[in-house]
Amino acid sequence: MKVDLYEKIWMWAALGIVVLFLASLGFSYIGRAIQPPSHVEMIDPEAVRTDEEFGNPGVTINADGSATVVVQAFMFAFLPQEIRVPRGVPVTFRLTSADVIHGFQIVGTNGNTMVVPGYVSQFTTSFSRAGEYLIVCNEYCGLGHHVMSAKLIVEEGAGSAGSVGESGGVR
Repeated sequence: MKVDLYEKIWMWAALGIVVLFLASLGFSYIGRAIQPPSHVEMIDPEAVRTDEEFGNPGVTINADGSATVVVQAFMFAFLPQEIRVPRGVPVTFRLTSADVIHGFQIVGTNGNTMVVPGYVSQFTTSFSRAGEYLIVCNEYCGLGHHVMSAKLIVEEGAGSAGSVGESGGVR
């Protein structure tokens, strides 16, 4: 069987592309390691509700005026359902899930993370504008996904000075 020169060139080119693709996948998997979101803090998903930190989710105002918000995500709700934070101060969100992968998006800002069972996701942002923000799950988590939401209320407070950005931003 005789194969034309141009057919040989295209076959070798296609084979080269496949090899290059597989090599880049291997490099990404082994060389860069696949990392979960956040800073790789782990938690037992079965113990989330009894955990010292996540067993009582809510807002804590720290000594420096910043706020820490601890949130549980589970089918099909966030706990707490309503979060109140002061305006203009750094707010650190710490989240985990006890069941499946969820998303946590503060609509109108760039506050957004995946919430993966077994891991603690964390991000810090501040809000320069007081008001209500909708929090939604943006990762499909089951049949009730469309009703999974919470409310973030940014209040005028002592930390109002030194605001950042127009609608808040993740640092």
